[in-house]
Parts: sequence; structure tokens; C-alpha cells
Amino acid sequence: YKRPLLWLAAAIVLAVVVLAVVLPVYFVVIKPKKSSSGGGGGGAANPESPTGATTGGDGSTIQLANGQTFTYTNPFGGYWVDDPKDPFNTDARPNSWTPPLNTSWTWSQDSVYGVNIGGLFVLEPFITPYLFQKYPGTVDEWTLSEAMAADTSSGSGLQAQLEAHYDTFITEQDLADIAGAGMNWIRVPIPYWAIDTWEGEPFLARVSWKYILRLIGWARKYGLRIYLDLHTVPGSQNGYNHSGKLGQVNFLNGIMGIANAQRTLDYIRIITEFISQPEYRDVVPLFGIVNEALVQTIGKDEITSFYLEAHDMIRNITGYGAGNGPYIAIHDGFLGVSKWADFLPGSDRVVLDTHPYFAFDGQPNDSPLVTDDGVGEPGGVWPKQACNSWGPSINDSQLAFGVTVAGEFSNGYNNCGLYLLGTQGTSSYPGNCTEFTDWQNWNATFKAGLMDYALASMDATQNWWFWTWKIGNSSTSGSVEAPLWSYQLGLQNGWMPTDPRKAVGKCAQLGAKQAPFAGTYSAWQTGGAGAGTIAATAVSSFGQWPPATLSGVTGIPYSYLPTYTPTAAVSTLPPPTLTPAVKEGDGWFDAKDTASAMTAIAGCSYGNAWDSSGAVTPTAAC
Repeated sequence: YKRPLLWLAAAIVLAVVVLAVVLPVYFVVIKPKKSSSGGGGGGAANPESPTGATTGGDGSTIQLANGQTFTYTNPFGGYWVDDPKDPFNTDARPNSWTPPLNTSWTWSQDSVYGVNIGGLFVLEPFITPYLFQKYPGTVDEWTLSEAMAADTSSGSGLQAQLEAHYDTFITEQDLADIAGAGMNWIRVPIPYWAIDTWEGEPFLARVSWKYILRLIGWARKYGLRIYLDLHTVPGSQNGYNHSGKLGQVNFLNGIMGIANAQRTLDYIRIITEFISQPEYRDVVPLFGIVNEALVQTIGKDEITSFYLEAHDMIRNITGYGAGNGPYIAIHDGFLGVSKWADFLPGSDRVVLDTHPYFAFDGQPNDSPLVTDDGVGEPGGVWPKQACNSWGPSINDSQLAFGVTVAGEFSNGYNNCGLYLLGTQGTSSYPGNCTEFTDWQNWNATFKAGLMDYALASMDATQNWWFWTWKIGNSSTSGSVEAPLWSYQLGLQNGWMPTDPRKAVGKCAQLGAKQAPFAGTYSAWQTGGAGAGTIAATAVSSFGQWPPATLSGVTGIPYSYLPTYTPTAAVSTLPPPTLTPAVKEGDGWFDAKDTASAMTAIAGCSYGNAWDSSGAVTPTAAC
């Protein structure tokens, strides 16, 4: 009779042990993951997972929409979340040191380890050379779109080719790999033609939007925050090929400068309305409103007036203060971060973005990479030069401006690489560029030098997005010919870190004069007290819109410049198509925002919005 009592005692002990293990797991891991910032239910089995799971970590199996599977590799404690009945769930986390999407990001406490998704929605020859090589003479998305549209051969045409690119260039596994590599943000450049185009513009309109939504969904699944960047604007903000059209600056410059800026504000407004919805605001907490405006051409006062107008428009939509819509990112316009000290004091959550590149500084940059720098570190002079060139100025800007980040940088300290200077450009590097493109034959010493340069760049910039995740193959060689710009290739071949935290302290190790920012921001800079109360002196100086002066219109009465009128229907962005049981917004956050969109004034004549060369000078106001 003692044996049953012994078995009973053993069962009680086992039950206590099980409860001791299961209850903490339930309350710490499972129960919190049942919360959601979006609509509709939760906890159901996921038909897209072979195991029926709605969440998983390192070693779990992911089934893709096409039925293929891969193993999720994340040694950093990250976990994915994907529940069809709760598609706006924000419980996912990319790693243990990054807050889940449903927890606030804290600047000065949390660090951005990010990568750009370049070349997906805004095409650049050096990122997707095979698209341009098919059509010799194309130099930008404008000319490429024209060539594709004119191609009537089987499987060609503009929409068929670009949809195939949108669908395959970046996949869900890429997002999983980014999280698995220890990163926590992606920067996603998008074009204004994801919303619409106007007559005469050859870009593929509105088609990329559904793929942008798909990418946002993947980022949500793997816990990656998004810095959404409006990379192109009407008329071009810099004349570079990645603005849509190579050549002139016609945004806030020249005869059509004001009209193009008016139209740009509409696109900023439409994107803001979409990403400020509760379903998206935790996934897209940063919005870059104009990428790399060429301020030396446009003028700092003119672009500041635009930024103030955009700031007020955005905050009238989102509301003021932390949690109300995204942070607003502006680029330093190639002036350097110091020129933006004391920018719009009292503004609400504005981030300064700088893109530090040695490759485009006009110098030969021919100092070798493999020479020892004297302290036992590979990389020649370049790692320490990155620390000294970028670290102190970015630190100073954290105090003088506020949150300052590096939205782009790369391993390309020179401009070697296929199409790096555009399809018609050649490298200014005085040596043999083969050394920097023949990555298949790089030895361990060369890779170690690149690794040190990457780590030093990361440490110097502190909050960073590498440009870019992926470089496509050349159609002639069948391989990547701009390897210094591919994080993915470096990760696969040993010159990019498998854990970006290895960068912390690299500049100090090199004896550089940079020390990471360890201060705190003013309350208004992060949406606290005073946010939105812009100093009267700034409003007085920059509050007039359109600005009082404009570059590129010497001798033309300001009142004669063409403008648009807000009388058109707004091209809103549609939400994804989900099951009827899932509640979602309609793509427009602020129901009180009922203003119409810009359009041409009936009876007025307008010049070419993209080409002011030889434009007829207006002789009267319209």
C-alpha cells in the first residue's frame, strides 16, 4: 500500500515542477503575444506555417506564399509573429536588445542597426544593372521606363518587367535574414509614382504600392522598424538618376519650382495619412520627406520654408507629441550636419539624416586598404578616418540639432563598381578598380580591412542604415560588380559582421577622437513638453509659404511663377485586401483632412515640370 502513495507524491512533485516551468513561460512569453495594436482576433493556427504556429524563434520553419520553406535563423533571441486573424499584430521582435514593435523606441537609449532596401521600388543602374543593360543608353528610371514601354517583345513591356522585379528582387527570406543578422531597422526608398503620375511622366503608376504593403507586412512579421523615405519628387530634387530623372533640379528651383513643391506636399500628405493609421504607426515610426535635396542649388532658406510647411501639415494630421504619427526626417542637403544647428526650435520630432560617403567627395581615395595602420588593425587609414571624419560632427549635432542619424553609408570609400557614377560615368579612382570588384578572389587580409572599415563606420555614425542590402548581378558577368555596396554579399563572404554590436567601441580601440553620444535630447525634440511650439523667430524667418524667394528665376517677377490650385480629387493609398472579419483603416487617418489635391489652373499654361532649359519666361501672372 506504500507504493501508490509514493507514486502520488512523485506525481505531485512533477506537477509542481511543470507549473513552475509553464506558468512563467505563459505569462512572460505567450500571454503578452496575444496583445495587438490592430484589428481582429488572435491566437489561431497559421495556415502559412507548416506547424500551424503563429510565432517562432531560432530554428523554426517558415513557409512562403509559394509553398517553399526555409529555416528561420536568429541566434539573438528574436522571434517572428504572423497570425492571419490578427494581421496587424506588433508583438514581433528582431533580437533581445531591441524593443518589440509594440513597445516604444527610445532615441539615445536604443540603437539603430539598419540596412537600406535600395533598388527595389526606385531603380538605380548600379543596384539592378541587368535591367539597364538590356536597354543600352538608359540612364535612369525615366529613360528605362520609356524603353521598357516601347519593347513589345514577348514577356517585355513596362508593367510586366517591373512587376517581375518588384516580386522577386527582395523576398520574405531577405527580411528574415536581416533580422537574423542582428539588425533592427530597414530604410525603404519609395517613389512618388507609387501614388500617381501626371501627363508626360513615363513611370509605372500605382503598381508598386501593393508590393510596398507586402514589404511592410514582412517587416512587421520579423519585428523590423521602417524608415520610409520619399526618394523621388516631381521635377527632381537633386538631378541625380535616383531621383527619377538625371539632369536638372526643378523642385524649389526654376520656373516650375513652386508648382513641383506644391505637388510634393500632396504626396507627403497622402503618405502621412496612411502610415499614421494605428495599423502602421508602430511599424513605420520614421518618415523621410525628401531624399537628398541639393540645397546648394535650392537654397537653405527656401528648403527650410518647405520643411516648416511640411512639418505643420504633417502634425495637423497626426497631432503633436510622442506617439502621434512618425518622426519626420530631413536630409542635410550635403551641407554637413553643423549647418542645421538650432533648426526650427520647438518643432515636433524632427530627425536630421546625413549620408557620409568618401566615394563621392571628389578625392582620389587611393590609400591602400591592406596596409597596417600602426596599431595592429587592418584597413589602412580608412577605419580611423571614418571615425574622425564622421563621429565628432554627428555627436555635436546630437546636441545642436537633436536626433541625428546616418541613413546611408557603405564600404565604398572609392567609386569603383559597375555604374557607380551612372551608366555613362567612369570611376575617378586612379588605380585599378578590379581590386575592388573582384570579390571572389579577395583574401582574408583584404576582407579584414573591409570589416574594420565597416565596424568603424558603424561606430562613428551610431544610428545607421547601410546602403544597401542587395546588389543584383550584371547580365554580362553573371555576378555582383559593385560588391562594396552589398551587405548581403559581405555577410555571406566574411567582410560584414554577423553581429553589428561588434562595432561598439571600435573608434576608441583605434584611438580616434570620437566618443559615442551619451546625453539626452531636449524634451521637445522627442515629442515631450514644448513639442510643436516653434520659436517665433523661426516662424518669422521661414513661415511664409511659398517662400519669399526662389533660386533659378532671376529677372522674373515672383508673382508670375506658375502655381497649382487645390481643386482635384486626392489619390489616396488603398489598404491591403484582407478577409472581411479583419477590421482595418481606409488609408486615411485624419477624417478632418478634407482638402482637395493640387491640379493645374484652367486656362493657365505651364512649362515642362522636369525641364526648365529654354522654358518660356512667364510675362504675366495667371
